[in-house]
Amino acid sequence: MNSKHRRTLEAVFTDPVSGTLVWADIESLLIWSGAELVEGRGSRVRFLCGAEVETFHRPHPAKEAKRYQVRAARDFLERIGVKP
Repeated sequence: MNSKHRRTLEAVFTDPVSGTLVWADIESLLIWSGAELVEGRGSRVRFLCGAEVETFHRPHPAKEAKRYQVRAARDFLERIGVKP
């Protein structure tokens, strides 16, 4: 895990949930954690890790993830066993 992944992981698990995390950083963290990225239609992306599946819509036009997306990413990371 590089330092950028570590900072992103800590930010995802910080309360209150941050609204300034860049979506690309969260996506990179999920891929690093072993999740497979499956592109959907439009802005939809799906992450698969074993039996766990989580679907997101990439934020646009802004590059920052919405708070609910950060919470969903946190839940997915916990389900696949990744914690800070």
